[in-house]
Amino acid sequence: MDLKPAGDLHELFRRLVDIESVSMHEAPIADAVEETLAPHRHLEVTRLGNSVVARTHLGRSERVVIAGHLDTVPVVENLPSYIEQRSDGDYLVGRGTCDMKGGIAVALALAVSLENPVRDVTWAFYECEEIAAEHNGLEKIASWRPDLIDGDFAILMEPTDGRVEGGCQGTMRFTLEVPGRAAHSARSWVGHNAIHDLSAVLERLNRWQERDPFVEVDGLTFREGLNATMLDAGVAGNVIPPTATIQINYRFAPDKTTEQARQYMEDLFHEWPMNVLDLSAPARPGLDRPLAKSFVAAVGGEPGPKYGWTDVARFGQLGIPAVNFGPGNALCAHQVDECCRLGSLDECYRALHTWLASR
Repeated sequence: MDLKPAGDLHELFRRLVDIESVSMHEAPIADAVEETLAPHRHLEVTRLGNSVVARTHLGRSERVVIAGHLDTVPVVENLPSYIEQRSDGDYLVGRGTCDMKGGIAVALALAVSLENPVRDVTWAFYECEEIAAEHNGLEKIASWRPDLIDGDFAILMEPTDGRVEGGCQGTMRFTLEVPGRAAHSARSWVGHNAIHDLSAVLERLNRWQERDPFVEVDGLTFREGLNATMLDAGVAGNVIPPTATIQINYRFAPDKTTEQARQYMEDLFHEWPMNVLDLSAPARPGLDRPLAKSFVAAVGGEPGPKYGWTDVARFGQLGIPAVNFGPGNALCAHQVDECCRLGSLDECYRALHTWLASR
């Protein structure tokens, strides 16, 4: 299926969106991307699972990796897509429009049209970003064929509404186990209520909110967050709960390593047994690097921090500075009425084209 990326960018976007590609089911869209890229002689195209990597080999002194994921969260009666006219322009509404097939459309259109960029470019379209890290297509490429995504600088086409967002937060999810002792609720004094003792954990969380949550890293100001997200307690309506488990999510700035973040949480909640569910490294902005500086200058505007975790952290672990930049407002991601302003694609396309085609 040739997506005809050299034609209308908005129509290409709509075609991509209407190929359903929920995580673990990306074969149809990967097939379409591979078939679209394969005929272009300036690209070396490699397929790994349901990820597709296309590279130029022009002998340039610099190589840029431009990457985006093909998968979406589950569809909830929000495909096929449709155009909606609003006061600030036309929007495409449907699953994956914001996160992140707008970025995929821009990258695909540029990949086939830019035959002679001033920098060698690696275009990476990968699977399974929206689910557990063990399935992540970019992680698999890095493990199986790291040479395919080696470069001097990377751009992740996450939705930023055309603003450069540097680095990303780290994230840690963990549970705390609060002990008690079971008893009949008619004789509650015989037991010990674990739910009541959760108040000490909640008080600790509330006190943490009173601290200054802002952390400056490489000229960007990140805001940290520490929040209870889930509770599990209780046996029956007439039983004093013998245990209570609270799940907490810590979003930390990239001034900390994962080890430092974990130690900080262990010190903060040292009274309770902790079980770490996941811990993902942050990424420093890296906007002081020459390639990043030239990209920011080409895009214009004031760079900001990335709130949330993205795959720029994976590039960071490979020693490749990376930024987030793509069409769409991230606040629309995963919504039932997920949408992307069509003009945002045009703006991102022009910015990337200008930077890749000229010094």
